[in-house]
Amino acid sequence: MNAKTQRRSLLPRLLVVVIVVIAAVLIWRHFNAAAPAADTASAARHAEGGKAPAGGRRGPPMSPVQAATATEQTVPRYLSGLGTATAANTVTVTSRVDGQLMAIHFTEGQQVKAGDLLVEIDPRPFEVQLTQALGQLAKDQATLANARRDLARYQQLAKTSLVSRQDLDTQLSLVQQTEGAIKADQGSVDSAKLQITYSRITAPIDGRVGLKLVDVGNYITSGSATGIVVITQTHPIDVVFTLPEGNIGDLLKAQKAGPIGVEAWDRTNQTQLATGSLLSLDNQIDTTTGTIKLKARFTNEDDALFPNQFVNARLKVDTLHNAIVIPTAALQMGNEGNFVWTLSEDNKVSKHRVTTGVQDSRQVVISAGLNAGDRVVTDGIDRLTEGMQVEVVTPQATPPATTPSRQPLAQGKS
Repeated sequence: MNAKTQRRSLLPRLLVVVIVVIAAVLIWRHFNAAAPAADTASAARHAEGGKAPAGGRRGPPMSPVQAATATEQTVPRYLSGLGTATAANTVTVTSRVDGQLMAIHFTEGQQVKAGDLLVEIDPRPFEVQLTQALGQLAKDQATLANARRDLARYQQLAKTSLVSRQDLDTQLSLVQQTEGAIKADQGSVDSAKLQITYSRITAPIDGRVGLKLVDVGNYITSGSATGIVVITQTHPIDVVFTLPEGNIGDLLKAQKAGPIGVEAWDRTNQTQLATGSLLSLDNQIDTTTGTIKLKARFTNEDDALFPNQFVNARLKVDTLHNAIVIPTAALQMGNEGNFVWTLSEDNKVSKHRVTTGVQDSRQVVISAGLNAGDRVVTDGIDRLTEGMQVEVVTPQATPPATTPSRQPLAQGKS
């Protein structure tokens, strides 16, 4: 009975194990059958775009590249150099008399005109000197009047020989001596008046005043080198910059053709600050750097330029007509020189040597090796080989906020 009972209890267990095994086999077959079906569907989808290679295997995918078309443009040629804005005139205002500073009539940073009152120095000592000089002048004028009356009497008496010739000459010399004293007295009066005028210091030029260098109440002297305030003339303002000596010939040629326009750009070379004209070239080359200094003048009515501000200066020296232009990204450098990858009608690439002209960070002028309308590869160049067929893709649009402003081609060196 016990053995029979054990066999009956094992039978349900075996049945459960058999069912689990059968279920596992069915699930395994189901998933293994789905994979080939997916591969078949994928192959069918690819077959819609083109026929698969012989043997049923797919070929390697084509390399994606981006391309641009060479265009024919009129390109201005610019020379570019680093410079600094400098005030057209700079004056350190100092006192021409000694005295106590009584009042300041300007605000720091204010624009002033020539003749505007800036500061006042205590004029009372000079007023006292003027009074003394006027008193001495009046005294000598009275002496002169009396000497002239005596001279008239001597001249009458000399006719009757009542006075000697010597006395007459002495009286004449006294009159002339007194006249000389009066001239000296008049000089003292004028000097005292001039000192009073100097006690009121006015602006010698138009410009912007800086920070005051002395406060009210201080005693200042005429020999002080510190000064009271510095005035810089910023209307107009100059920019001094340098260019390589190899560009001198182009500059002189452009000067003969007429005035040369100069543009001032900010430190990042993204924003144009002002437009002016070339004022002059230096008279010699700096042998240590091989450059020449140039000065350009700007009206600066909007105060876009500030003294000692760093700027990028660009001046137009020539205009290239019918120039072939491509993006700078398409230009490559190899052992044999500059080259580009061009695209045929069936999107096969070929290497072409080119001769370059002026260029900047965005565009480059091709002097020889390309024609207008030729397509050149700008991205995906590292994977290219001669005769390779590629897939031309469209670059993603760049948001307007991050698109840099377009700038004309510039050349910093010849």
